[in-house]
Amino acid sequence: MVEVFAVASGKGGTGKTTSTVALGMALSERYDVTVVDADTGMANMLFHAGLSDAETTLHDVLAESASVEAATYERFGMTVVPCGTSLDGFRDADPSRLREVVARLAADTDVILLDSPPALDSRAAVLPVVMADRTVIVLQPTIPAISDGLKVQEYATSYDTDVAGLLFNKVREDGIERVAEKTERYFEGPTLGAVPESERAREARRAGRPLLAHAPHCDAAAAYRRAADSLSVRDGQSGEVADRFRSAVIPEPP
Repeated sequence: MVEVFAVASGKGGTGKTTSTVALGMALSERYDVTVVDADTGMANMLFHAGLSDAETTLHDVLAESASVEAATYERFGMTVVPCGTSLDGFRDADPSRLREVVARLAADTDVILLDSPPALDSRAAVLPVVMADRTVIVLQPTIPAISDGLKVQEYATSYDTDVAGLLFNKVREDGIERVAEKTERYFEGPTLGAVPESERAREARRAGRPLLAHAPHCDAAAAYRRAADSLSVRDGQSGEVADRFRSAVIPEPP
């Protein structure tokens, strides 16, 4: 079985990478999980997963100078495929090769989480959302963030990518109440959870560790676990999934 989720937000600063890694760790208690930093232009997963010294990254794979296997690392119960941060690596990478990367990974895992770029402004940025089976949309509980999230949903569904659910992040006390009605009205997926604003998440980022490893008992970590429990995983055939990825049409940005 395998299902691929794009974790997307429509804007930066929502805590999308923190959420991708946290969901991955929580899901790894039940599934074989692979997380991929598909934000090839503004990558930072390697800092969240203690891989700042990784010698080989997704940039190398997309430049055809390394194998997929060379860019995979076992960390915190998951397989992690980080992306590099250099401008040269970004320049040399061919984002269309992400299709083959995900196809290869699909053969050996149950769940793939693609940490997607925060804006739908290029072919590289929209490809993870188009390839995924479903999308988890990460939002802050503000009207502008919801508007950006709706753009992600509109684009995803136009390519038959379903919405798995909404994950509110950096929620201050009673902050979600103001927007709950609007989200229920306009979004197709359920609300998976609301993660509170957390100093422990910032500490984890500075320490180069996932939140669930750095502060496993904090309120934010518990909220991510509940969200992961709410996320159903469908049973897809890895061979069929791989074939679909390899033949995916690279779309134009909206």
